[in-house]
Amino acid sequence: MAVVLGAFAQKDTAAHVVAPPPIAITGSVDGYYRYNFNGATNNYTSFTNSQNSFELGMASVRGDHSFGKGGVTVDLGFGRRAAEFSYNDTANKNNLFALKQVYMTYQACSKVKFTLGKWGTHVGYEVLDAYSNRNYSMDYMFSFGPFFHTGIKADVTIDSNWTYMVGLANPTDFSTTESSTKVLLGQLAHTTKDGKWKEFLNYQGYYGVSTPYILNPGTGYGMYKSLSQVDLVVNGTLSSKWGIGYNGTFQTVEADKSYNWWGSAIYLNYDPTAKLGYTLRGEYLSDKDGIKLNHAAFSTVPVSVTGANVYDVTLSAIWKIDNCLTLVPEIRYDNASEGIFWKSDGTSTKSTFSALVAAVYKF
Repeated sequence: MAVVLGAFAQKDTAAHVVAPPPIAITGSVDGYYRYNFNGATNNYTSFTNSQNSFELGMASVRGDHSFGKGGVTVDLGFGRRAAEFSYNDTANKNNLFALKQVYMTYQACSKVKFTLGKWGTHVGYEVLDAYSNRNYSMDYMFSFGPFFHTGIKADVTIDSNWTYMVGLANPTDFSTTESSTKVLLGQLAHTTKDGKWKEFLNYQGYYGVSTPYILNPGTGYGMYKSLSQVDLVVNGTLSSKWGIGYNGTFQTVEADKSYNWWGSAIYLNYDPTAKLGYTLRGEYLSDKDGIKLNHAAFSTVPVSVTGANVYDVTLSAIWKIDNCLTLVPEIRYDNASEGIFWKSDGTSTKSTFSALVAAVYKF
């Protein structure tokens, strides 16, 4: 869809003013039904925090416009998915509207582009919009952030195979802040000459300033003196029907002492036809210090688990009904080293199994 914005003008010299190109409008809607066979919600990852309920994920509308060397993107979202993504912006938890991304770009030259505003993070394999993921439920690494950055960055093209990005932003996942802390961002990207393999080495970090930082939405704040996260993403094409992806991340924070967590995930993709595909995801997350799975040193609420390791195995089918509509039936098994999940009778358990069916419409 496009809305043509422009004007025709004529001066005394009969010279014509060049009309700007159209605004490209895209959007999507996703929803799902999820059932956990333990009879409880049992969800520590983003966007599917429900049990035996039909849920709207997110309705999204995005506009992109460029003219000359400049450009602008406005990306709006409504629904629990959008609200959880911008959790620091939605102080009223009943407010389901969010500015997902709003940024301006300037192409300084053929090899350098600047971006100013709020944009989705470069860290990690999975992204916010459901249509861009092959699994509908999210992995632990995505859920434990970062989600987005607000600041300025420069994307630099070295040659046809190598690029890098450097940036400076507010504390992670804050659109506005009174903190003096600024986060350094970085990415080094490589594409093989045949285009079949792409690797991304990502970084975010800061040092030396105590910063209020949400460890997990709803569990409380910690005062980090420093934070450093290194992340690797690899995408590979094995054949016309098979593909593989990998994501590994390691984060260290300094508070009263040093804490860290890390994770690793493999994605195996199989597309037997143009309309049907499958993705098997296997992920392992180590959070022995309890940074993300509730640690008494940070949490404002009583906790019984001070750290755990967890893995999930998720199998999703991607069934393209037509060019716009996709159905995603999915089954998922999670297993932890500690009893972080629950049964319907209120007792804890180390494992849980769930299933969902999602519908995703993109235009």
